[in-house]
Amino acid sequence: MFFQWQGDDLVLNIRVQPRASSDGFAEELGDRIKLRITAPPVDGKANRHLIALLAKTFKVAKDDISIISGQNGRNKCIKIHQPAHLPEIIGPAP
Repeated sequence: MFFQWQGDDLVLNIRVQPRASSDGFAEELGDRIKLRITAPPVDGKANRHLIALLAKTFKVAKDDISIISGQNGRNKCIKIHQPAHLPEIIGPAP
């Protein structure tokens, strides 16, 4: 499972694919979900783009999203504080 709930917070294990042709969730890769982003992995642009994309997708402020691990890699663990919306790939909150 690529996500888990910690109280009201959602923790995602993702594999980022930078420089993709479009933004969005892709297939599950074992205990991770692939997330395609159009930004290049240069000077933190990919992380900023990733946070903006997740904030829009889950309808939260950018400050409500934190990169727990994987700041400089493609495998990341992301915490989303009290997501207001869940995409279909996650389903309803518990």
